[in-house]
Amino acid sequence: MDERMESNGESHKLVFEKEGVYLHTNAKRSVQDTAYPGFIRIVERGGEPALEWSPLAEERGSAPAVFYTKKDGEGGVEETNFDPGYEPDWAVISTVKRERDPAPVRETGQWGSFSLPLSELYSLRRARFSLGRNFLVLTSRGGHPLPPLHFHRGGTMDLLRALQRYIILAPSPVDHRLFLAYPHDSGALSQSFEELQLFEEGSSDLVSRFIQDPYATTFGGFSKVTNFFRGALRPQDSPLHPRSPQDGHGPFSAEEEPGFELITCGAELGPRPEVTRGQPLDRWEEFLDPEGRVTDPQEVKELIFRGGIAPSLRKEAWKFLLGFYPWNSTAKEREDLVRVKTDEYFRMKVQWKSVSEEQEMRNSLLRGYRSLIERDVSRTDRHNTFFSGNENPGLTLLHDVLMTYCMHNFDLGYVQGMSDLLSPLLFVTQNEVESFWCLTGFMDIVHQNFEESQEAMKQQLLQLSILLKALDPELCDYLDSQDSGSLCFCFRWLLIWFKREFSFEDILTLWEVMWTRLPCPNFHLLMACSILESQREELIGSDYDFNTILKHINELTMRLDLQSLLHGAEAIYLQLTRCKELPVKVQEVLGLRPPPSSDDESPISEPNETQPLISQSQADTQSSDSCQPHPPPTYP
Repeated sequence: MDERMESNGESHKLVFEKEGVYLHTNAKRSVQDTAYPGFIRIVERGGEPALEWSPLAEERGSAPAVFYTKKDGEGGVEETNFDPGYEPDWAVISTVKRERDPAPVRETGQWGSFSLPLSELYSLRRARFSLGRNFLVLTSRGGHPLPPLHFHRGGTMDLLRALQRYIILAPSPVDHRLFLAYPHDSGALSQSFEELQLFEEGSSDLVSRFIQDPYATTFGGFSKVTNFFRGALRPQDSPLHPRSPQDGHGPFSAEEEPGFELITCGAELGPRPEVTRGQPLDRWEEFLDPEGRVTDPQEVKELIFRGGIAPSLRKEAWKFLLGFYPWNSTAKEREDLVRVKTDEYFRMKVQWKSVSEEQEMRNSLLRGYRSLIERDVSRTDRHNTFFSGNENPGLTLLHDVLMTYCMHNFDLGYVQGMSDLLSPLLFVTQNEVESFWCLTGFMDIVHQNFEESQEAMKQQLLQLSILLKALDPELCDYLDSQDSGSLCFCFRWLLIWFKREFSFEDILTLWEVMWTRLPCPNFHLLMACSILESQREELIGSDYDFNTILKHINELTMRLDLQSLLHGAEAIYLQLTRCKELPVKVQEVLGLRPPPSSDDESPISEPNETQPLISQSQADTQSSDSCQPHPPPTYP
């Protein structure tokens, strides 16, 4: 369809037009008429093609047109989304910082039109989910996502074919539903859609030679706890070469609409196995030799992973799990170690205790740490009798241990959330010195979560996204359509290991299970997947918008069933590891394959002690299955 038109004296050519393309406003469900019908067009203006959407004439009203251009300056505005109901700075997200992007302007209940030059189109994400709508999400080279385009009457294939006249869509090596846009060279303009075959299976993945990780979610600068930039795709500086026909791997098939092919992890996952959990570890002495050494640390860890630890044994076992006691130490060596570590602790404690008020007035860093600690201690687990009341000695111990940790780790100091990590340790050990050294062991695992750059948190959210895309692409598609694909609402889960999501007693069990580092160091990500999957029907079935998703996740606090989620997380691990065509990125997250470089290591990785748990014996192979079952982990 090529039509020449004139508008306000300006000549332009209409290349493509499709009616029945809707914008959904993400308004709350109580607000009616939240889907706005319109036209999607490809128009050449002054020789430059652009993709444009505008509402139907009778719906357009006075809605202004917004034109996307190249990325402006930095800067941002704050948007308060909802009242979390308690401790606002510890909401999953209480405030979202986002760049001033030229999003479609909504005035008097209407959405405006938009125009995006195809030279500024960076990426296209295609998706389909069970609500019966196909949609495309476009992102500009400035990093600005346009609102999802919902094709209620089909037409996506026609649009994509029309786009191929002007741009090449190269599939991302990380996300098979994501395609990066690049201009044609002079010879490529004559290539037909069929010749490109960009979306066939069996690709040799030429793109990955040119680009490592294009689907990097940019959260800008996280604050230490709660301020985020909304996720967006970071544009790449260097273009990719177009694929040759034999490279294949394209987004479109010859099948009729409706519907795209629903992309999963690249291989069909087999059935999710049933798992059984055991009883808490309630015997300890039988694992010790005459000198007090733990004879089989791996068996002890497997038993703890399987069922946790009986309360009477936690005080002793936690000191091994958190590295205060070496697993191969004798009882005499542990007595000597406690004496040495006690002296070391009190030497550090004296350092801050001996600072006078006058000195502290000239030490803004120490003064700032003390202020943060005093504020957080006053509201940490006050429902627990160990920390309740105004003159409770437990609060004094909590304060003193955290202040001493600032002396132990000057570079990190104190960051909000560390009090949440300490309180269960202090409750179980009932000892100032032991709780401190257990805290240092815990922080050795998660300290990067609290670093100001928040690189480790960004990496974990990306890893969680990789797992969820492999497990449940339909849920990912839905979250993407509601501007929630960054999974930033899971930030608090990962930061303090679900401390605010479960009851105090459940956290004691969950943490000791995760401290075993079985069946993989990233088991906490599998727990997050298990929670999200447990909520998928509520999220998708209720058609929650961005704000409602955040509110719903935040309100899960104290309503989650720990044992069912542990079952689910372990079953997810077994389901994924039994797939013989598991994508490389998923294997890396699960620790089944080393990352390509040290820079890509998991932020909480440590030496792999899980091999006995995931060891595999020779099994009959079934070559016809895309996912080949392996023998289950060797549990006691």
